[in-house]
Amino acid sequence: MSDTQTNTTVAAATQVKLPRVAITYCTQCRWMLRAGYFGQELLSTFGTAIGEIALIPATGGIFTVGLSYRPSDVAGAEEGADSTVHDVLLWDRKAEGGFPETKVLKQRVRDHLEPKRNLGHSDVHGKHGAKKQEESKEKKDEVKSEDKKEQNSSGGAGVKRNPDGSVCEDCQ
Repeated sequence: MSDTQTNTTVAAATQVKLPRVAITYCTQCRWMLRAGYFGQELLSTFGTAIGEIALIPATGGIFTVGLSYRPSDVAGAEEGADSTVHDVLLWDRKAEGGFPETKVLKQRVRDHLEPKRNLGHSDVHGKHGAKKQEESKEKKDEVKSEDKKEQNSSGGAGVKRNPDGSVCEDCQ
C-alpha cells in the first residue's frame, strides 16, 4: 500500500460521523460491558439515524453519555436550521445518582434526533404519556386498597378466594 493510500485510509477512519453518541466509562470499575450494552440498544433502536457510537475508556468512576449532532440533520428539521455541531450531555452517573434505564436513555436520544418518533410500549413522552402513567398509578393504588380491605375482612393475608368470592376450603 502506498503512503497516499495509507493517509487517505487513516483520514477516512478518523472522520467523526454525526450524530455521534460517546459513552465514557471507567475501566477500573469494569463498566465496559454496560457501556457496550447501551451502545447496542441505541443502535438497535435508531439504526442508521446514529452515525456512530464511541466507547471511550477512562478512570475515576466516570460513566457519561454524550451526543454530538447538527440540528439541521435532525429528522423533520426546517430548512435553514442551525448547522453547527451541538454537544449534549445525556447522562452523567455522578450527577444523576446512578446508571440510566435503557428507555430513559433512548428517550433522551430521541428527543434530540427524532422528536416526533414514538418509541413504542416503553415510551412515556409528553402530555399523553404522563397522563397514562398517572392513570396506571391510580389503578394500582385502587387495587392495593381493595386487597387490603379483603385481607382485613377475611382475617389474613394468606386467604385464597374462589372466583365467586368465597374463601378457599384449604385456607380456612
